[in-house]
Parts: sequence; C-alpha cells; structure tokens
Amino acid sequence: MKLVSALKSIILTILLVNLMNAQSPNQLTIFHAGSLTVPFEKIIDGFKKENPGVEVLREIAGSRECARKISELNKPCDVFASADYMVIDQLLVPEYADWNLKFATNEMTIVYTEKSRRAKEINQKNWYEVLLDKNISVGRADPNADPCGYRTILTMKLAELFYNKKGLAEKLKNKNQEYIRPKEVDLLALLEADELDYIFLYRSVAEQHGLKFLTLPDKINLKKAELEDYYKQVSVELNGKKPGEKISQVGSSMVYGVTIPKNSPNPNLAKKFIHYLMDKNKGLRVMREMGQPTVVPSACDTYDKLPTEFKKYASKKK
Repeated sequence: MKLVSALKSIILTILLVNLMNAQSPNQLTIFHAGSLTVPFEKIIDGFKKENPGVEVLREIAGSRECARKISELNKPCDVFASADYMVIDQLLVPEYADWNLKFATNEMTIVYTEKSRRAKEINQKNWYEVLLDKNISVGRADPNADPCGYRTILTMKLAELFYNKKGLAEKLKNKNQEYIRPKEVDLLALLEADELDYIFLYRSVAEQHGLKFLTLPDKINLKKAELEDYYKQVSVELNGKKPGEKISQVGSSMVYGVTIPKNSPNPNLAKKFIHYLMDKNKGLRVMREMGQPTVVPSACDTYDKLPTEFKKYASKKK
C-alpha cells in the first residue's frame, strides 16, 4: 500500500509540474539576442495590437546562451531570434530546429560617451592605440555566450591584418578581461556609469541608446556581404554542442536569423509572429528604423525544410 501511495504521489507531482509548464494557446514565448531588445519591444507591441489577447513572454540573453536553453535545458520556446543565423545552424539544426530565416544585418563599432577618456581624439587611424592605453578601460561580450563577443575578437584579428600590426589582436584581447560580460547590453550600464571608457558593440544598439560610436573600416566591421572572402581569413575557437567539443567560428558578414524550435508549444501562433516580423511594412520596417538594414529575401541553407508559407521570405542557395 505504501508503494502504491508513493507512486500516486509521484504521478500527481508530474501532472502538476506539466500543468504548471503548460502554455496557454494565446501565449507566445520568444527568446532573442540582447541587441534585438529595443526593436523587438516595438515589433511585439505591434503584433499584440493585431492579435488582441495574445501574451508575449520574452527571454533576453546572448544568442548562444538562448540556443543552449533550448538544446540543453529543453526550455519551451516558440520563436528564437539570433544575432547570428549561424548559431541556429551550429547549435540547433537539425536536432532542435529544422530551418533558419535570415532577416537583418548590423556592424561592429566602438562605442563611448562624452566622458570617455580620449573621446575627442579617437579616430579610425588611432582607435587601437587609444584602447591599449593603460589608463583606458574597455569592455566586450563573452564569445561563448554572445555573437557580439566572438565578433569582437574577429574584428580585432581583422584589424591586425588591416593595419599590418602583428600581435595587435592578442594585445586587445588580453586587455581588461575583468570587463567581459555574458551579453553586449550588459556592458551599457557600465559605460553609462563611467566605469568603462569604450565597449565593442553593434552600431544599432549605440544608435538606439543615443551613444557616441566610432565606425570602423569595412574590412574590419563585418558589415559587407561583398567582403565575405576577406572576413574568412580570421576565425575564433568556441565551445561546441557537447561539453569539451570545440568549433571554429570563421569571420563572416553579420546576418541575424530566426526559427521556430521543434519544442514550440504554440507553433501556429509562432508562425503568425514570423509573418509579422518578415513583413516589410511591419517588423522589417521597425528593424530598418532602428538602424538594422534588412536582408529579406536571402539565400537559405535550409530552404527545403522551410514551411511552404515561409518560402517567399527566402531563396534557395545555389
């Protein structure tokens, strides 16, 4: 009798946990990159106005961290928007997601405020000398948590090539390692509190927060798709899908990606949101207004796996 009673208790507990984790038909869970915080807030507001009664839950983190919540923690997610479409390909496809749509771009910049030391003299020719000044504090994102983190290191390596300064990337990478944070937007508070002088950050985030930023040459900023072959000259080693596994992240132009994970509790509502996001007069208009050029339609590696209704947002890779 005690065994039966214990089994009943376990079953009841499991049922209660499942009930607590169940998602209502009008609830949408979105995981997205920190750099999408401002545009997605506006996009979600517009989506909710078109779909009264829908509740949207957001989890904001570095894109690689978001992907691991899906693959390793099995957290329910309806829509995942990554700052790098390759995060979806590397960490989720094919086990946890079937496809991946590209939708926007960005570029790396060096962001600062009026109070940043040497702010009046920093420029495209001397920025790395300014950042290496022992009196200057510099922050960056964690490469294993956030694409902005590994793009920062790729930018450093491209700068070494561009300026022909051997050892420059290593010097920049080793400076102020105490100011590495899980995602790029974590650094904003430190910058605005004057704890940091400069941070490596996306142009769109700097514009959205009214911060000063230094644009970098196109051969460094990872902005231009035409320079893809040039960017491929550099790479950075990152943690892979499994513990202890390593993957090589090769330099490439910045492209954001979005998918609906296989564990989506509300795939039909998720599809509605993707349609809203990819509409040139709705979601894509917000992206453009927020400083992120759009790339719809784009060549898609997983075109054959796309739901038929989404194929108009992509083209088959040649």
